[in-house]
Amino acid sequence: GKQPCAKDLRPPPAHPPITRTRAMSLKIFEIDPMLQGVQGQIWDRVNGYRWWKGELQEKEGGMAKFAEGYKIFGLTRGEGGVTYREWLPNAKQVFLTGEFNNWSNETPLASEGFGRWAVYLPDREDGTPVVPHRCQLKVRIETNDGNWIERVPAWTRVAWQDHSTNL
Repeated sequence: GKQPCAKDLRPPPAHPPITRTRAMSLKIFEIDPMLQGVQGQIWDRVNGYRWWKGELQEKEGGMAKFAEGYKIFGLTRGEGGVTYREWLPNAKQVFLTGEFNNWSNETPLASEGFGRWAVYLPDREDGTPVVPHRCQLKVRIETNDGNWIERVPAWTRVAWQDHSTNL
C-alpha cells in the first residue's frame, strides 16, 4: 500500500468541546486552577498521547515492544547477513550509502509500512559482511515533498569524530 506521510501519522488536532464535566475529569484541573485557561492545549496533548498509544498498540504490539526498537533498528545481524532498518515516516524513497557502495544509490530500502524502511544485505560468499566494521555510512532520503537530505543513521551504535573537520 501507499506509504503514509508524516502528517498521516499525527493525531487529529481538534479536541472535544470543553465542558465543566469533561474538564474536571482530569484531576490536574482541580489541583491547579491556573490551568483553566489552557485546558484546550492540555486536552490536545492528552488526546495526542491516547492516539499515539492506540497506534503503537495496533501497529507495534504496544508501548513496551515499541521501546525495544534498538533490537530491530539500525544494522542488526541475522542469518547470513545484516538488515538495516530506520523509521522515516516522511520518506518517499531511501538509500543506504557509504564506503561499501562508493556512496551510490545502489542500496535502496523498501517500505515496511508505519514509517519503517529496511534492506537486507547478505554476506559476501566468503562470509564477510557487505558493510564492514568502521565503514562510513549515511542514509539518503527523498522526502514526501521532493527534497533530498542525507544524515548519519539514527540507530548508529558506534561513531567516530573526524578530527580534521570536527564532524
